[in-house]
Amino acid sequence: MTTPSRSRLPAHRPALILVLLLALVAAVTGCGKDGSPPVKGPQPEDLPVYQVATGFSLPDSPTWQRAKKRGRLVIGVKEDQPYLGEKDPASGRYSGFDIEIAKMMAASLGFRPDQIEFKTVASANRETALQNGQIDYYVGTYTINDNRKKQVGFAGPYYMAGQSLLVRRDEEDIKGPEDLAGKRVCSAAGSTPAQRLEREYPQADLVTYDTYSVCVDNLLTYQVDAVSTDDSILLGYAAKVPEELKVVGKPFSREPYGIGVPRGDNALRFALDDALAANEKNGNWKKAYDATLGLSGTPAPAPPAIDRYPAN
Repeated sequence: MTTPSRSRLPAHRPALILVLLLALVAAVTGCGKDGSPPVKGPQPEDLPVYQVATGFSLPDSPTWQRAKKRGRLVIGVKEDQPYLGEKDPASGRYSGFDIEIAKMMAASLGFRPDQIEFKTVASANRETALQNGQIDYYVGTYTINDNRKKQVGFAGPYYMAGQSLLVRRDEEDIKGPEDLAGKRVCSAAGSTPAQRLEREYPQADLVTYDTYSVCVDNLLTYQVDAVSTDDSILLGYAAKVPEELKVVGKPFSREPYGIGVPRGDNALRFALDDALAANEKNGNWKKAYDATLGLSGTPAPAPPAIDRYPAN
């Protein structure tokens, strides 16, 4: 772990002071991570309502059949990614773009909101949870790649992420990775984004911590100049304090986010592909984005093409 030297916090920044005070309160009360922007999320009344399919049946999917028998879907998600998959510690409610994708998929499979159980699953445990039947599918910044396809199946992608840069709202010098020479850039220790910065942009002064929330805290307090990871994660942080933070430049990698399903359950995978296509066409996908990641001020991109790869 690298600790940058402290610089003096500029005076007369009411919004910044409010953010830091709220973060401190959250830390003291146990309601948030130390150093994070305040816990908040989209209001339920602002979110889309998804029509639940009636009479839906998927007899060729053992996963769907088990869920139907138990009377609910168990969906693996993240709980610590702002405006993507975040859990309010006070109410226990999950919110974010990934959560909306999970809900619209459930509706297409014939499950009501009260028949959904969200289960937090860490990135390292996703494949095991799907293989062991602990969850029915997973929606949580899950990048599709060939190695993972050997262990699980993927519907989608539903979003094309890419490594990008988060900076303070008043930052004018950094517009992309080509502007990082001599700049202090923070990323998670050992992460793919940190490795890419080290390999492809060695002119940047890389600073690493265990979590992105610490990176964002250091950005807000002028100890680093930028934070770098997937743009979807950065958009979530920007959505929390849009008066202080912004995402700049075009993504400089490609990270297709998919819905993880048990490998071999092609009936479920193809049904989710169909559901994604339908919800993109009817506008639900854009409504979900606008109510979550869109609060960062970045307009909804075009959804990526769905990869209906052959049955495995």
